[in-house]
Amino acid sequence: MPLIESTERGLYCAQGQFYIDPWQPVDKAVITHAHSDHARAGSGSYLCHLLTVPLLQLRLGPHVYQGVEWGEPVYLNGVRVSLHPAGHIVGSSQVRVEYKGEVWVASGDYKTEDDGLSGTFEALPCHVFITESTFGLPIYNWKPQPEIFTGMQEWVRLNTARDRTSVLIAYSLGKAQRVLVGLGESVGPVYLHGAVWNVHQTLQAAGIRLPQALRVMPDMPRELFRGKVVIAPPGAEGSPWMRRFGPYALGVCSGWMQVRGNVRRRNADAGFIMSDHADWKGLLGAIAATGAEKVLVTHGFQAVLARYLNEKGIGAAEVRTEYGEDEEGGETAPDEAATDAREEDGPGEVKGPDAPEEGAENGQS
Repeated sequence: MPLIESTERGLYCAQGQFYIDPWQPVDKAVITHAHSDHARAGSGSYLCHLLTVPLLQLRLGPHVYQGVEWGEPVYLNGVRVSLHPAGHIVGSSQVRVEYKGEVWVASGDYKTEDDGLSGTFEALPCHVFITESTFGLPIYNWKPQPEIFTGMQEWVRLNTARDRTSVLIAYSLGKAQRVLVGLGESVGPVYLHGAVWNVHQTLQAAGIRLPQALRVMPDMPRELFRGKVVIAPPGAEGSPWMRRFGPYALGVCSGWMQVRGNVRRRNADAGFIMSDHADWKGLLGAIAATGAEKVLVTHGFQAVLARYLNEKGIGAAEVRTEYGEDEEGGETAPDEAATDAREEDGPGEVKGPDAPEEGAENGQS
């Protein structure tokens, strides 16, 4: 019997009697991170990283939460479980599972470039590695983060000179905080959509240092936003909430911006190729660093990545999950993205939806 198997409720460790990121209520859930496709309400108890606890409280409400530090072992029915940095968002973790000398690692979502907020991805030696594949195509190749933010700052300054509001679309948990930090203080006041503001306050209360920002309030006059920056989730795009910022320029922050067709499709003024997931090289590098004898590939372009690994002599198989339906993983259907990519001569720019409307006070998305 495999140490971790795929079931109708999620990834399950029968020996330890727990699930990893279950999509149905279970008795014991081990959670990699607080995005809503990986963390759902209704389970009896939740084990996660300390910084994930307040985010789960914000998004799922009152439950039984146990927060642990990275590397701190927890024993569940004789199975040694520990959490390790995934680099995806604040508190995001890989789950290391060990029993009788056999080690499996479930990555959750991850990226290998250190963004200065989410922890540095830790390669964990294991026998079996369960990896995501959100951007598991060779066309996805991220620029270094400083280069991305330099371009974003220049775009904002150009809009400011034209007396236009710069509206940046970024997922409320994870990417919005990276954008806020990356913009720095040189662009002036930054205003946040209510869903982004909720996460901002929660992280600050948990001790995460973030630049100061202001919440967009209904009674704020239109003139206040001229030449300023607004960060909003994709759910706000095209909504009546956006009308207060005109004239504005729309910029979308997403890994899907790698494909230019998505910029046109979303009628954006700019697309910033920025993802909280590993690109193709990042996926391959992370997999190789584990030394895993077998790789199980979940959400994204899993068929492509699994086939490539098998051709390279690494035993790989696909695992169907319900992940990737929130945040970037569900922004553009994989087959649509692949079609767009084939139409392009080279790397371009893309984007996609992410989070809740202004009224989502509990931060759900």
